[in-house]
Amino acid sequence: MQAEKIIGVFYAKEPGLCRLLLRHSLQVRDKALQIAGVSGLALDLGTVSAGALLHDIGIIRCHAPGILCFGELPYISHGVAGAEMLRAYGPEHGLDCEACARICERHTGSGLAAEDIRAQHLPLPERDFIPERDEEILICLADKFFSKSGEMKEKSFASARRSMAKFGDSSLARFDAMCRRMNVSSALPPVPEISAEEVSASLAKCL
Repeated sequence: MQAEKIIGVFYAKEPGLCRLLLRHSLQVRDKALQIAGVSGLALDLGTVSAGALLHDIGIIRCHAPGILCFGELPYISHGVAGAEMLRAYGPEHGLDCEACARICERHTGSGLAAEDIRAQHLPLPERDFIPERDEEILICLADKFFSKSGEMKEKSFASARRSMAKFGDSSLARFDAMCRRMNVSSALPPVPEISAEEVSASLAKCL
């Protein structure tokens, strides 16, 4: 699957946002591939790479001016929005995008349970969006090491874990379970920074 071409369909008129999206998504891809290498699991690396590049495709439909998003949906909806976009795009173009759509809708936080959505009155369908397949778990976990705002540097393991703790015990428990599944600990080093040239090369594939 040519993930950049799919991104280009939706982001051709938003090169600034596309560049930001790609930088973050390339970071997540590289972290996911690093984790895959230490996990000891048999993972579909094609799905991992494509899913990492596409996991945040829905941000264009959300309102988050700080990261150049001027859509109408609340930001927490970006995963579900991305899944809807891929599920519409795939059949129209003869592509099976379901694995990546599932990654989109299940990567927020450490996953969202229906009870979380109900208790917090979140603007999402009231059902579980918990990563289940190993590729979904991997992208969800790798994403926790990066932000799309600020300096966009890789977070330490301790910082990523603290971020999950802010959302309660169940969120932290899911994060810890994902780490155990993927053999991730504080011993895992950061990945090399994504260069501006690499982002530009990826952008050229989109636009």
